[in-house]
Amino acid sequence: MKQATFEEKLKLSKEYIDKLLDSEVTLEESIELYKKALDTIKDAQKLLEEAKLKVEEIDKQQSGVSSWKS
Repeated sequence: MKQATFEEKLKLSKEYIDKLLDSEVTLEESIELYKKALDTIKDAQKLLEEAKLKVEEIDKQQSGVSSWKS
């Protein structure tokens, strides 16, 4: 099974939050939805951090190339 993308994780966490706002959700269901939303957001944050590190690495490589050519 493929890992969900950042965008998919954000969408899923929004769905969990929307369900939490439903007045017919029980307390037990609310707790479970809350936990799932937090876990999904944490996973999305991890993906975002990984992307940030990749961009920083690309920038570092590009600045190394630029200064070498100068």
